[in-house]
Amino acid sequence: MTQKVAVIGLGSMGYGIAVSALRGGHRVWGYDVNPEQVAKFRSQGGETGAVSEIAEELDALAVVVLNAAQTESVLFGAEGVVPRLKNGAVILSCATVPPDFARAMEARCAEHGVLYLDAPISGGSVKAAEGRLSVMASGRPEAFAAARPLLSSIAETVFELGDGSGAGSAMKAVNQMLAGVHIAAMAEALTFGMTQGIAPDQFLDVISKCAGTSWMLENRAPHIVAGDYAPHSSVNIWPKDLGIVLEIARKAEFGAPITAAAMQQFLAAAGMGLGAEDDAAVAKVYARNAGLTLPGEG
Repeated sequence: MTQKVAVIGLGSMGYGIAVSALRGGHRVWGYDVNPEQVAKFRSQGGETGAVSEIAEELDALAVVVLNAAQTESVLFGAEGVVPRLKNGAVILSCATVPPDFARAMEARCAEHGVLYLDAPISGGSVKAAEGRLSVMASGRPEAFAAARPLLSSIAETVFELGDGSGAGSAMKAVNQMLAGVHIAAMAEALTFGMTQGIAPDQFLDVISKCAGTSWMLENRAPHIVAGDYAPHSSVNIWPKDLGIVLEIARKAEFGAPITAAAMQQFLAAAGMGLGAEDDAAVAKVYARNAGLTLPGEG
């Protein structure tokens, strides 16, 4: 089934979603604060026209922005799109947000006859571009049904986690807890190995085939080995995402000391001016503190 789809937020993940939806046969409009991204997407077959002009035609809207504040602004801000959408249109909310926020957005969308799917994503920019994301989704059955054609184009796996929003975002918080900790732990282990004469490429060759590996190690350690910190997922993502995790933990009166320690390393990296670099750049915090020189560093 071909849908009319808009994707708001054409960053590394949103752009991949937009391209995958286009490849899936949908008519797709892409929007971003960066006009170069919009122009690039249109050159690949994206539709033209302002969101205000085409909103009432849309079947689905994927919101792939940074956080809850940006999501709420897109949906209900001064130029908010929800009041312009037709009854039965579905929102796919893909940002990492607190579960309570997702539930509130679902309720507000329902007041306008708009469906809301709490649909945080995982898999990275490469899988986004391939249409092979994992989606941790929760929402009303009608929302799943309305979103199914788009989901089939952008996702390899859709986890249906409940019939109301919030459960998807709760699961994403669990995933981000592990992902952030794993990146920081990889950086710590790689640089610790350097103090023992183990080169980063040797670390990667061996540990990626041993019990100490993780998906994040296998995905991010090659960036360090290559000395390439072009952002696939930036350092700045993690103070936001782990901040959400720790706030949820605080409300649950749950201690999360390992997550808190990882958070401090990402904050240190941001404080070093590395916020816009790939999140593997957290290794530079360890290297600086230990007087080490990473590949590609002078």
